Formats: sequence, C-alpha cells, structure tokens
Amino acid sequence: MVQAYILIQTEVGKAAAVAREIAEIKGVTMAEDVTGPYDVIVRAEARNIDEMGRMVVAKVQSVEGITRTLTCPVVHL
Repeated sequence: MVQAYILIQTEVGKAAAVAREIAEIKGVTMAEDVTGPYDVIVRAEARNIDEMGRMVVAKVQSVEGITRTLTCPVVHL
C-alpha cells in the first residue's frame, strides 16, 4: 500500500469546493482546506505508485478549480 499527501493550489475562493469534491474520490482518506502556500491538503492511498499516479492525474487534477498539485509519497525510514 502506498500513501501520499497531495498539496493543492486552487483558484481564489475554490478551496472548500475542491476539498469537498476530492473527498469523494476513491482512495482519498482525508481532504481539508487549509491556509498557507497550499489551499487543500489531501491524504490518499493506493495499491502501488502507478495507481497513485493515475488517481492524481485522472481524478484529482480533473477537479475544476485546481491550478497546481504536488504529490508527496509517504516513506518509512
């Protein structure tokens, strides 16, 4: 199982709507609108890194109002 944080920048005023829509995507375990350089932070999980990539590109990035994403896979050192 691969887990990742997805940091999202949105258009002005769109953070809450983006977080609500992303929270409904299969594999997303948390989606919250926040303050700071990113507008929404998502925690997601997938069977492998390829599936995670497909989720981000095909589902997360297709949500209206998103301008940029940064995916940070969780590592266990």
